[in-house]
Amino acid sequence: MSNRKLKMGMIGGGPGSFIGAVHRISAAMDGIIELAAGAFSSSAEKSAETGKELFLPSERVYASYDEMFEKELLLPESERIDFVAIVTPNHVHFDPTKKALQNGFHVVLDKPMTFSYEEAKELNKIIEETGLMFCLTHTYTGYPMVKEAKHLISTGVIGKVRKVYVEYPQGWLWNKLENTDYKQAIWRTDPSKSGIANCMGDIGTHAFNLAEYVSGLKMTKLCADLNCVVEGRTLDDDGAVLLKFEDGASGVLMATQIAPGAENNIKIRVYGEKAGLEWEQDNANTLIVRHPEAPDQIYRAGGNIPYLSSAATENVRTPGGHPEGYLEAFANLYRNFARCLYARKNGETPKKEWEDFPGAEDGLRGMAFVEHVVKSSNSNEKWTKFEL
Repeated sequence: MSNRKLKMGMIGGGPGSFIGAVHRISAAMDGIIELAAGAFSSSAEKSAETGKELFLPSERVYASYDEMFEKELLLPESERIDFVAIVTPNHVHFDPTKKALQNGFHVVLDKPMTFSYEEAKELNKIIEETGLMFCLTHTYTGYPMVKEAKHLISTGVIGKVRKVYVEYPQGWLWNKLENTDYKQAIWRTDPSKSGIANCMGDIGTHAFNLAEYVSGLKMTKLCADLNCVVEGRTLDDDGAVLLKFEDGASGVLMATQIAPGAENNIKIRVYGEKAGLEWEQDNANTLIVRHPEAPDQIYRAGGNIPYLSSAATENVRTPGGHPEGYLEAFANLYRNFARCLYARKNGETPKKEWEDFPGAEDGLRGMAFVEHVVKSSNSNEKWTKFEL
């Protein structure tokens, strides 16, 4: 019987890391996970510096993830880490995840899954072989109203899905920010660290995952157009994709990082035979269902709202009227992962709502999406010239 907090080790998340802090805050939010160890940087000095700032014992702050795995396994099971959170740039996803799993540690990994689709296929096999738990942090599926949207579609409220529109506009790379010392821009626009795509790998995968998650449909083919808008940039900073789904539905995905003033208002609209629905992060507590012959219905998040499904309420933290945002959605992924891990340790069956977090299949499909989008965009056969 497990009667202690789960112990987390972190790889990455050192000086200059935005996402490392997000993971640490989100993991700690429910009081069931504690940061116990870390290899926070490829620099031993920077790793030690971060460990000191986080008040970790010096002997649990490591110079490398290899050292962390080796020394943590020497500790009694009650003291060693239970799982690893990996928050490194894309090119340092595969190796630490592989080694964590092979050493018996469960994994929470920041998206996208890997540097390449080939790595994703190999990692997926390792996850299956080890049978260990794996969570990929596609944050936006953690919002209660996103889960409610999925529930409404799956129960037939809008009828058979016909159309899916998903968009993710950003503006932070509107100029050559990678020419400054801004670490986040430097590695994301570098093919040796980001992979074959920047915008589509970074935020396009979020939009793709959200489209499949909410609609409940798998994409079957696509037609993509990627752009490098800022002069001198080697990877895409803008793009659009036409989507075809199973059961005949179609859609459009837009992702851009060169829209000045745009922040992170990821938005999805799904239209069925009977009604449509829409959700956007800027108003994350609200889900709108639109009917052709009746007034719009406005669903609101809140733990005291009786009409919401358990899919939503299991992920709501406050009464109605108290905004829950990005960090809470992120924390929902960690909480569901932790609840399932506790159930596993105790030989119990987790609630189906707890099992609702992104995993290996989401990661594999996301990397396949990136590969096919780039392939489609590079093709000379996709457009038909319009002539009179």
